[in-house]
Amino acid sequence: MPPRRRSTPVAESLTPDDLTKLATALADGRRATVYLREAVPSLGLEEGSSAKVVSIAGTTVTVSPRGVDDELPYEADELRITKDAPPKPEPAKKAPQRKAAPRKAAPAAATPAPKPAPTPSAPTPSSSGPDATPRPAVKRAPKKATPKKATQSVTVTVYGTTDNDWFVSMTRGAKKPPRSRPVTPEAVDAAVRELGDATTRDAVTSVLSAAHEEAQRRVEELSRELAAAKQALAALEKA
Repeated sequence: MPPRRRSTPVAESLTPDDLTKLATALADGRRATVYLREAVPSLGLEEGSSAKVVSIAGTTVTVSPRGVDDELPYEADELRITKDAPPKPEPAKKAPQRKAAPRKAAPAAATPAPKPAPTPSAPTPSSSGPDATPRPAVKRAPKKATPKKATQSVTVTVYGTTDNDWFVSMTRGAKKPPRSRPVTPEAVDAAVRELGDATTRDAVTSVLSAAHEEAQRRVEELSRELAAAKQALAALEKA
């Protein structure tokens, strides 16, 4: 019989290979699903809740959890590719301890001869008297200052739609915002230009340009409809 293949162990969070597979699924128009590693009580989400992947930017995965009418950004280490967490490896069994062999009793030592009683001498003066030398005070080492906890990381995500609607959301540590806040296209364009990242600026500019062309086309179409309506009204007035 051919040897059985060993199954690949499932990671606790999304791996670079998982991110590549999810991005490929989005590019092919297929549904990509991930699962939350931790519960979000404020949104009514339990651990292992499924979420549809909307977009992937680096290690940030924007998802739409099931039952939540919003899109939330997550880091790869906050999600996993399976609903249930992988089983934890069993602790290694300790080797049985060997019993030590009983030790042989040492032979009894010879009893020494009694020493003669010492000759009484003059009493030693007490250290508490007036001539006692004072002991130096013991200096205690200063306590080390407890380092302050590092500030929690902050993730800011800006995303736009094909209708030129832009939103911003902020994540502080493991907390999730209840909803994203809308922002103007002008504010997004100014913020991206200040960042100085050419790739991000080109991506945002392409979306803004497409929205501008669509708005210009709509204005021209409405202008033609308005002109036709004015001609129809003038003809009715002459009748």
